[in-house]
This record gives sequence, structure tokens and C-alpha cells, in this order.
Amino acid sequence: MVRKMGLMVQLLLLFALLFFAMLIAVVVLWSLAAEEIVSIWLPLLFSVFLATLFGITWQKIVVPFNETEKLLALFAAGYTLEGVYDVRYPYSAGMHDTLARLNELLQTRDLLQASKRQEQYLALQNQINPHFLYNTLEGIRSEALSAGVHSIAEMTEALSTFFRYTISTMDHLVTVEDELGNIETYFLIQQYRFGKRLQLRIEIDEAERSEIYAYRLPKLILQPIVENSILHGLERKVGEGLLRVQLETTETRLLITVSDDGVGMENEVLEELNRNLAIRSLSHVSGGRNRGGIAIVNVNNRIKLLFGEQYGVTITSTPSVGTDVEVVLPRIVDQKSGVQ
Repeated sequence: MVRKMGLMVQLLLLFALLFFAMLIAVVVLWSLAAEEIVSIWLPLLFSVFLATLFGITWQKIVVPFNETEKLLALFAAGYTLEGVYDVRYPYSAGMHDTLARLNELLQTRDLLQASKRQEQYLALQNQINPHFLYNTLEGIRSEALSAGVHSIAEMTEALSTFFRYTISTMDHLVTVEDELGNIETYFLIQQYRFGKRLQLRIEIDEAERSEIYAYRLPKLILQPIVENSILHGLERKVGEGLLRVQLETTETRLLITVSDDGVGMENEVLEELNRNLAIRSLSHVSGGRNRGGIAIVNVNNRIKLLFGEQYGVTITSTPSVGTDVEVVLPRIVDQKSGVQ
């Protein structure tokens, strides 16, 4: 209840109590009718009053103001969605109630659901009936086999497999093996366009392969990164290009690095992208930036919402050399661990 009164009301009450305490002390001293007592103690009492007033002002105004401003500035920049709800020194009851209401509206669970809805929307952007899509692709594949055009049959089968994985439910974590299988399918489709210009290499320590394959991660985490590497890194490169997906572990984390030897990024572009990846905010939960898949920023947002700020995506790049995208995830075996 005292906290809901707000900082300004608390200060007014403290100043009033302090003023009345000093007033009573002055009256008591004056009533003693001892001029020497008054002349000695009144300046001292006034000095104590000023020192106390300064201390209260510093502790109750300057320190709270600095802490609150710093927290609100971080929130405005997108660095946190939680700490701002628990401001230690609300300026007023209105501010306290507003932040409490904001907390109700912007729960992490709600943001995660919004992110999932966006992913489902992107996957079903044209409201295509999945069964109609699969049946149509199977019909094309059958016709191609009948005509002896095996390349069209293989490409159609790969496309059907890719859509089946993409459109299915997003609610649960998938195995690393399944996610890598989807990457290989997507890369196969791209190879029909680029031919042998593109090569894919998946690198895993053989001693850890079976263990890493069993770990679980959010679905469609890697496809947008691979897509971005091809479209913005390798497609614009003259000559052959290599895409490497390297998986390794620490005691508590799964590290996945997607590297390309494409055209790379300029420092300004890289810095801006990493600034966006360093935060999670509402502005990146709606409105996909990438028609070909879920935007990398949204992938990063989803990881942070699921597992915390210590996980996510970081990018390093050198112009004309290539780009590395590192994804840091917790090591998870249970299907529903970490999903809110």
C-alpha cells in the first residue's frame, strides 16, 4: 500500500513529518527561555535538518530517478520485457498501476503465442489446404515418373517433403536430426536452381553424432538462416559457394554455426543487424520481413522467448570473405523442456 502511494506522496509525507519534528524541537527549546541553549542548539538543529533533508532527497529522489530512468531506457531500447514491471520507485500510483497493467498485457507467454501465430501465418500464407497441396505435388511427381523425367519427380518429392515439415504443428520441439533433414531437403530444392554452384557440408564430431541428433530445438530455427546465407551470401557470389553447418556442444549448450563463403556484409549492415539481434521487442513479433521463411530476427526472438536472454543468434561477417551465423541453444532431450 505504501508503495502504491507513489514516490512523490511518500516524499511529501516525510518532509511534513520532518518539518513538524523540527518545529516541536524549536518550541521546546524556546520554552526553556534559555538564550544560551537556543543560540547553541538552534543552529545545530537547523544543520541536522538540512543534512537530513539532503539525505532523504538523495535517497528518495536522485537515486530512484536514476534507477528508474535507466530501467525505462533499457526497456525502450528493447533489452528487457520483465524488469520494467517491477520498478522499485514508481513516481506515482498511476505509474505503478500502468506498469502492472502492462505486465498483464505483455506476458512472455502471450508474446510467444504471437510469434507462433506469425510463423503459422507465414507457413499458410495463401491458406492452401495441406492435403490439396500434397495430392497435387504427388500427381505432378507421378506424371513426371510416367514421362521418364526423373529430375522433376525428385524435385517435386523434395518440395512435398519440405512443405509437409514446414506446415505441420509448431507446438513441440523437434530433434536436431529432423531439423537437419529439413535443411538438406531445402538445399536440394535450391540445387535444382543453382546446380553444382552450391555445396552443403554438415560437420559433426562422429563421437557425438548420435547424442547431438537426439537433442531438441524449436522447429524451423535453421531454415531461415540457411535461406539467408544462400540468397544474400552465395547467390551474389561469382563461382562456386560452400555452405557449412557445424554442430558442437559445451557442458550446457548446443552451438550451431551456419557459415558461407559468400559476399559477406559491410560493417554498418552487420552492426545494425546485431543490434536487432541483441534485443527482443514487440516490433519484431509481427510482420515478417522474409517471404522465403521466418526472418532471422524473429527466429532470434523466439529462442529468447523460449529459453532466455542468454541464448539466441549472433552474426559475424567480412566483406568478400563470408558470414558466420551462430545459434546458441540449451541442451535439451525432453520434448517439452523450455517450451512455455
